[in-house]
Amino acid sequence: MLSHEQIWNAIDRLAERHGFSPSGLARRSGLDATSFNRSKRVGVDGRKRWPSTESVSKVLAATGASLDDFLRLIEAREGPPRATVPLIGLTQAGAGRQFTDEGMPTGGPGWEEIEFPDLGEERAFALEVQGESMLPLFRDGDVLIVSPSAGVRKGDRVVVRLHSGEVIAKELRRRTARTVELASLNPEHDDRTLNVGEIAWIGRVMWIRQ
Repeated sequence: MLSHEQIWNAIDRLAERHGFSPSGLARRSGLDATSFNRSKRVGVDGRKRWPSTESVSKVLAATGASLDDFLRLIEAREGPPRATVPLIGLTQAGAGRQFTDEGMPTGGPGWEEIEFPDLGEERAFALEVQGESMLPLFRDGDVLIVSPSAGVRKGDRVVVRLHSGEVIAKELRRRTARTVELASLNPEHDDRTLNVGEIAWIGRVMWIRQ
C-alpha cells in the first residue's frame, strides 16, 4: 500500500531530477505555484491531503516521465546524505523580516522546505530565482543554495541583503573596509558599489540547481 509520504516524496524527487523546486514543478505543470507546498500537504484539521490523479498526470506530462518512472521514485531508497533547507522566492526575500541579523531564515510565512545534498557544517537556505534579471547565468525557476556563514572572496557569486530590505544577487568584484563592489550577472543591469553600512549580510552561492 502506498503511503502519503511516499507519494509526496516521489513528486519532490521528480522535481529535483528535472531541476525544479516543488513550486517550480507545479508552475511548469500548469498548476498553482503553491500546489505542492509542504504546508498544503496537511490540512488545518490535521488530515493528510493527497495530490490528485490529475495533478500527477500533469506533472508526468510536463517532465516527460512515465508512470513506471514515477513508481520507481516512490520505491527509491535513500542516496547520499541530504538535508532539508528553507526555500523562498527571491522577490519575497526582501519583504518583511524574513531573516535574522545573521542572515538565516526566520521560518515565517512564505518559507517552504526542500531536500538538498548535505553541506556539512555550513548553514544554508535556498532562494528561487524569479524573473529574468539574472539571465543568462540564472534563469527563472533556478534554485540558489546560499550560505551566510561561508567566507566570500573575489569572483564568488553572492546574495546581498541590505538593511533597506533589498536583496541583490551579483558577483563580488572587490571588497574593502568601506565598500563592496558587485558586478551584475546581466549586462542589461548596472553594477553596484555599496557602503559597508548599507549591508545587513552577504551569503555565498554554494550550489545552483537548474
